[in-house]
Amino acid sequence: MSDAIAVIDDLRDESEELDALVAELSDEGWAAPTPAPGWTIAHQIAHLTWTDGVAVTAATDPGAFEAEVAAALAAPETFVDEAAAASVAFASPAELLRRWRAGRERLQEVLREAAPGTRIPWYGPPMSLASMATARLMETWAHGQDVADALGVVRAPTDRLRHVARIGVRARDYAYFVRGHTPPAEEFRVELAGLDGESIAFGPEGAAQRVTGPLLDFCLLVTQRAHRDDLALRAVGAEADAWLDIAQAFAGLPGAGRAPRGGKGAGGGRREGESGSSNTLGSETI
Repeated sequence: MSDAIAVIDDLRDESEELDALVAELSDEGWAAPTPAPGWTIAHQIAHLTWTDGVAVTAATDPGAFEAEVAAALAAPETFVDEAAAASVAFASPAELLRRWRAGRERLQEVLREAAPGTRIPWYGPPMSLASMATARLMETWAHGQDVADALGVVRAPTDRLRHVARIGVRARDYAYFVRGHTPPAEEFRVELAGLDGESIAFGPEGAAQRVTGPLLDFCLLVTQRAHRDDLALRAVGAEADAWLDIAQAFAGLPGAGRAPRGGKGAGGGRREGESGSSNTLGSETI
């Protein structure tokens, strides 16, 4: 099985897990507010539907996708909200669910049928098939977390979080660029405790700048679904410490972020030798 097909299979499973959370909701349930300001559960699913559709356009009609990029550049801070709101305004929850299911199936079909080596244009550099599937999985998981939070559901972590962590590490430099900063020249070491205690590592073993902690906490951080103070992540080195304040796995501008809940993560989420960060960072624009 190719790397791309394996990730597409995981994207399918991640989508089905979220589908199970929303499939039986009443209309009132779909209207429940989520942690994203102004976004209901319906907005979350509408956004995923829209992004899946744009990804299909990028893969099948690059010329039409250029128009999507132009629209985004014309309104970088509002185009995501506007697209979600438009869908919610004109579609019932049942229709939103139908569209999301059809759209995600179409995207998976397109990705499975694409020739090996295909590069898909996106809002940043073109993406490989595996990278596109990974990005869609990351976003599905992140918006699924918003839905779970709105419903008061605690989701069990899965091995699919490896993909979210990987894209979070790979997007390190982007987090600096999007803020107008120059990223560090040296690689960081990221060591995460996954399911059943196994270690998941990225970067050179001898790196001076290091991040350690639970896999789930790192994924919540890089998708900006929890504040750093509430997570059990540790940074060794000033540059690694600074990165944890700006890390983002998604394309787009930083937003308002999540407020801390009081350092209630498994390890308090404190920095090495410090009492904690008060910074809040962007979360909802993926």
